Order: sequence, then C-alpha cells, then structure tokens
Amino acid sequence: MMLRQYTTIILVLGSITAAAHLRASEQNYHVNSHQDAILQSMIAEFSLANHDTATALHNYTVLAIRSNSTTVKQHALNIAIEQNDLQAALDIAHHWVVQEPKDVPAKFYLAHIALKAHEYELAANTLDSILAIDSNADLEQILAGISPDSEQDRQDLLQTLAASKQKNNPSILILLASLEAQNQQFEQALVKVNQALRKRPKVTGYIILKANLLMALNDEAATLAWFEKSTRKNKNNLDLALAELKYLIKMNQSEQALEKIAHILKKWPQAEEALFIGGLTAIDLKRYQLAEQYLVELRDSEQYQNEAYFYLAINAERKGQDETAKAYYRLVDGSLYMVSRRNLINIYQRQNKLADALRFLTQERVNYPQHASFLYQAQAEILRKMDNKAAALALLQEAAQNLPDDPEIIYSQVLLLDPYQNREQLDKALKQLLEIEPNNPTYLNAYAYTLALQNRRLNEARRYAERALENAPEQASILDTLGYITFLQNDFETAAKVLGKAYALSHSLNIGIRYAKSLYMIGDLETFAAVLQQFKENHPNDPQLEQLDSLILPKSSK
Repeated sequence: MMLRQYTTIILVLGSITAAAHLRASEQNYHVNSHQDAILQSMIAEFSLANHDTATALHNYTVLAIRSNSTTVKQHALNIAIEQNDLQAALDIAHHWVVQEPKDVPAKFYLAHIALKAHEYELAANTLDSILAIDSNADLEQILAGISPDSEQDRQDLLQTLAASKQKNNPSILILLASLEAQNQQFEQALVKVNQALRKRPKVTGYIILKANLLMALNDEAATLAWFEKSTRKNKNNLDLALAELKYLIKMNQSEQALEKIAHILKKWPQAEEALFIGGLTAIDLKRYQLAEQYLVELRDSEQYQNEAYFYLAINAERKGQDETAKAYYRLVDGSLYMVSRRNLINIYQRQNKLADALRFLTQERVNYPQHASFLYQAQAEILRKMDNKAAALALLQEAAQNLPDDPEIIYSQVLLLDPYQNREQLDKALKQLLEIEPNNPTYLNAYAYTLALQNRRLNEARRYAERALENAPEQASILDTLGYITFLQNDFETAAKVLGKAYALSHSLNIGIRYAKSLYMIGDLETFAAVLQQFKENHPNDPQLEQLDSLILPKSSK
C-alpha cells in the first residue's frame, strides 16, 4: 500500500510539473484552461502508469500542440517515441516546428522522427531548412540509431537527399556517404567525403570516416598515410591520435603503436584511453614494467579502474608474482568480478591452497552478497576438485535455502547428483528447473540425458530433447542426447541421422562411437567402415575402437 501511495504522489508531482510549464507558457489562457491542463497531464500520467498508452498519448499530444512549452513538447515526444507511436511523434514535432519555425532543436526532432518513419521527403525538406538556418549544423546525430535497415530504404533516402537543395552541404554529403558505405558503395562514399573535407578539412568525424572507408577498401598503405597526414595537420586532436593508434594495433603493428602511445602521453599525460591501450599493448609485448607504469595511473579512474586492476593482476601473473596478482584481483568489481575471482581461484589451485580459496570465497559472500550465487557455485566446484562431493552438495543445499529458485544453484546440484544413486533428488531438481525456465535448452537436455542414462521414461526424455533442439538447433550435445534416446528406443534410422549431424558438428569420438553403432544397426556397413577408418586415423590407440572392430571383423573374415 505504501508503494502505491508513493507512486501516486510521484505521478501527481509529475503532472503538476507539466502543468506548471503550461501555466508559465500560457499566461493568456483562461483559468479553466489551466485546470484542463492539470487534469489532462494527470490523466496522461495515470494512463501511462496503467499501461493505457493510447489515452496517455492522446492527452500529451493535445497538451503539446496547445502549449508553447518546450519541456511539455519534449516530454510528449519522448513518450511517443518510447511507445513507438511514430505518427503521434510526427504530429507533435510538426506542430512544434509550425509554432517555432526557427527552432533548430525542434527541426532536429522532426527530421529524426521523419527518417524513423521513412518519411524521407519530409526529412530531406527539414534538413534543408536546418541548414538554411545553420549551414554548419552537425546532422550525424539525426541518423544515430535509425539508419534505414534495408538497402531499398537506404537507396530511397539517398535519392531524396541527393535531390535536396542542400545536397552539396558537407553535412548532407557525409550523410550520403554514410548511407553509401552501408550499401558497400565505398568508392562513391569516398568521393563525397573528400568533397566534404575540402569544405571542412578539420572535422574529426569526417577525417575518421575517410579512414574507415579506406580500411573498407583494404587499402592499408592509404589508410596509414591518411592518418599520418591528418595527425600531422591536427597535432592537438587527441581523438585522431587515438584513432590512428587503434588502427596500428588492428594491423598488428604493436611496436609502432607503443611508440605512438609514448608520443600521445607526452602531450596528453592524463589521456586515460591511451594509458589503458598502452597497458594492454605492453602486456602483449611482454613489456611488463611499462604495462604496470601505464595501468597504475588508472587506479583512480572512474572509467577504467576495474579494468586497470584486472590487467595489473594479469600483468603480475605474467611476471610470476602470484601474491601481487591475487591482491589486484581482489580489488576488481563490476563486470569483471566473476572472471577475476575465477582467475584468483586458479592461482590458489596452482599454489595448492584451495582451502584458503574456500575461506576467501566465504568472506566474499559477506562482502558481495549480490554475487552469492556465483560464489556458492565456485566453492562447490572447489570442493568437488578436493574430492569432497558430499560437502559440495551440502553447501549447494545451503545455497538453495538462501537463494530459493536460483536455477544456476539447482543446476549445479544436478551436475553433482548421481543419476542412479540420487534418482529421486535429481528428478525433483530437474522438474524444478523446468518449472522456473520451461524452455531452457540446457535444462531440457539435462533432464532428457538423465532419463536416458537411467533408461526410463524414454518417450518423455525424447520430448524434452526435441524441445531443447527447437530452442537450440545445431547444438551437438542436444543432438547427441536425442540420438542416444532414439538408439535406446531402437529407432536406429533416426539415431544414425541425428548422431551423424552431431558428430559432424563436434567431431567428438564418444558421439562418433554412438553414430557408428547406429550405422551398424541399420546395416550401412560401408559408411560404418569409412567412419571407423576415420576414427583409427584420428584416434589410433583409443580402446573404444576395439569394440567397433569386433562388430565388423566377422564380416571381413568371410
């Protein structure tokens, strides 16, 4: 109840704020108009909260059209765009431009929405009007995220822009070049970028677009020459220097890149991206001291702190300094948290200190409760490696009590339970997994394979395997399960077909053995012999091949 009251207060405040903007912008309105505005904004907000998008959009569209408030119009536009109601968004933006014909942001909105709605003529006319007001306007953001998906749509937009009054404006030329590049028309795009650069030679985006086009044309020499020329002419442009640096790394010119980094950092000593790239490049070149020098500078960086700690740990490992590496891994958080802890566990294992790892991870569950599921699983895996399966299962049982319905915890239990000795417990866990995620191919496959191992409820197992395959086609492990089940059902034709596909995908000998047995059972001895010969070439000393040999030897001896 408290949550509902709080939400209602927020909605009322939001509607009052919108109405306040209306009052401020419409002083000549009658008092009833103010009341209507408050009522409409409240209705709109409550409608949104109740997922009544049509009512909300109607009220906000009316408010936006009646109001001179930029805030109200932007709010209405944002809602229309979020709800993907392009017609409502077009109506709002169009009325905004009619009311404020020299308002460039309004025209940007209109052009953006017109492009998104594939109203290319309206978009082109709006772009013309923007450039008539400000010939240096940056139009790239208009296309951001909404470039036409299909080649035909891009071609239509190209033709419309090419016919516009401002077709020779550098911004339009760049838009045209971007569209042509998406259509793989790199040479044509390059011509237009060069035209734009003649008029605006120092625009970073234009310079980098030309470099990208040269890369697309696989002209390494021209790309390097263009970067060298551009950075020489624009010595104070860090973005260009970084773009050149990234290209050198892409072309595996790491030594040259490291020299470039030193030059960049001499001019921009706090350039964090350069420091980070420098650290990674130095690690790759086994220049570990230099890597550390660069990465330690990022320990207080908002953007690179976690990455810096992570690669400082990697660097320390490469230097054989395991304790230093462990110290750095402990500092890593965010998206690299789990991989850093896995690496940390590997160090403990290398040091034969898995008991210390268990204690560390227990404390981590206190410090990082949001990662409890991962940490429980990591501890269970350590206990398994220590041949203490019972303790691992007990820990996972504790985890399941603390984190009920966590599928990863339950699946970890499944992987440890014995399909014969823990049949009931395993059955319960697998059913629970499918209740939580009924279409998860991993869980479906696990249940199917477990039933196949137990050689029971094979029809049910087959349904699970087939459902898993629907959700993850072309997955060898699932095909193998289905093949195994159909073999047990004496459906050898299906088994041979499915296992043949699984073997082609995985080249696993175990799958191949089952495939060969299926071929034998359907009497395809020619393919059987060919597959067996392939096994002997690839796995000459594997004892499993003796069993296959015994199937065909009597035939050969006749």
